[in-house]
Amino acid sequence: MSGAKPRILYYELPGGWNLLVGGTDADNDYLSLELAQPNDWWFHVDRLPGSHVVLRAKAAEEPSKDTLRQAAAVAAFHSKARNAGTVPVHYTRARYVSKPRGAKPGTVNVARGQVLTVRPDVSFATRTRGESAAPESRKPQP
Repeated sequence: MSGAKPRILYYELPGGWNLLVGGTDADNDYLSLELAQPNDWWFHVDRLPGSHVVLRAKAAEEPSKDTLRQAAAVAAFHSKARNAGTVPVHYTRARYVSKPRGAKPGTVNVARGQVLTVRPDVSFATRTRGESAAPESRKPQP
C-alpha cells in the first residue's frame, strides 16, 4: 500500500460469519495478500472488475453452502455486475490466491477453486465497524 489507510468494509453474515470487502485495487491486494489467513475463503466475480471478498474461517466450523452463496452474493454486489441478474463468482481458500510478479494492483492468480452463480445482494448482511473476532482467534491456522 502507498501509505494510505486501507478501506476495508466489514459485514456479518447470519451465523456470525465475518466478511471483509476491499474498497480499491490496492485495498484488494492488502486484503487478499496480507489480511487473509490461509484457511479463509476468497471470492471475486468472474471476468469483471470488483472487490475481493474474504470470508473469515472459524476454527471448528466449516461454512454452509448457504453461507458461501451469501458471501458470493456480496462479492457480486461489490462489482461491476451489481445490477445483473445472476453472476458467476469464483471462490477458493485464500491460500490459493497469489500475486503475479509485476502485476498491477488488484490483480491476482487463483490456483484452484469453484464457481457459484448468484444474484448480487447484501440484504441479509449487516455492515459492522470491524471484525468481531478477538485478535487471538486471527492467528494463522495449520
